[in-house]
Amino acid sequence: MVTAPRHIPVVADRVLDLLEPAVLAADTPVLVDTTLGLGGHSEAILERFGEVRVIGIDRDGDALRRATARLEPFGDRFTPVHAVYDEIAEAVRSVGVARVTGVLFDLGVSSMQLDQAERGFAYAQDAPLDMRMNPQDPLTAAEVLNSYEERELARVLRDYGEEKFARKIARTIVREREREPFERSARLVELVRDAIPAPARRTGGNPAKRTFQALRIEVNDELGAYERALPAALGLTEIGGRVVVLSYHSLEDRITKRTFAAATTSTAPPGLPVVPPEHEPRFRLLTRGAERASETEIAENPRATSVRLRAVERIAHDQR
Repeated sequence: MVTAPRHIPVVADRVLDLLEPAVLAADTPVLVDTTLGLGGHSEAILERFGEVRVIGIDRDGDALRRATARLEPFGDRFTPVHAVYDEIAEAVRSVGVARVTGVLFDLGVSSMQLDQAERGFAYAQDAPLDMRMNPQDPLTAAEVLNSYEERELARVLRDYGEEKFARKIARTIVREREREPFERSARLVELVRDAIPAPARRTGGNPAKRTFQALRIEVNDELGAYERALPAALGLTEIGGRVVVLSYHSLEDRITKRTFAAATTSTAPPGLPVVPPEHEPRFRLLTRGAERASETEIAENPRATSVRLRAVERIAHDQR
């Protein structure tokens, strides 16, 4: 049997509290964990809500196997689906469900992926430059580094890593790959450190973290998939249902904020004395801005340090 190491799901109590009203109001509650990982959030959901069914989605087959083993005691209340979360509509339909009570996104790289050095996600360990969340996907970080033109590399580092020195790092990568292709992470970490001016290296942690974030996002099309997945999740949610998002950097949170704002804002022209029903918002915000983890939670679970939580509730059917 495949076993899953225990880990602490981020802000789990707050996630459960947000989902609880929707679960209690539903006749047959179904929740979708779009980023199953090691199954920590799904386990907490299944333990608190005795009647709920969870559909767990993950693109990483190894994670799916480990989480399924962990959640085996819940029997047919848990259903795993091997997919990327922008395939949420197809995943839900494939198991005979039309509408769902709630959806959870816990974005970013999972604890398991970071802990497996051979996956190449962690800049603190020398490993092959892979970074694929689904090992069956064709594009690796090494291929990005060795084949992208300098301008495209700089765009990836700037847009996805918010790296101020993107152009200099990209120029150095292109020069150095002519000498020897990039294969392992330690060489890239050293290159990035040398390319960034010394004063900028003194703050903000490892100077390579932004480059690694950018490569991971590019390899897995994380932002593109999320931009497709979040509206699809909103579309699947029944009246009273809720969507909860945990993001860990500003790029993800920006997409969440923009999508939730559109869903919770009237589409009527300003100044109308009465807003027609078809222009009323379909959702309402459940959080004021992005909530952050408490100091106590961060002390117990350092991964919660950068989390931003937002949530909405469906209050009307989609506009026709």
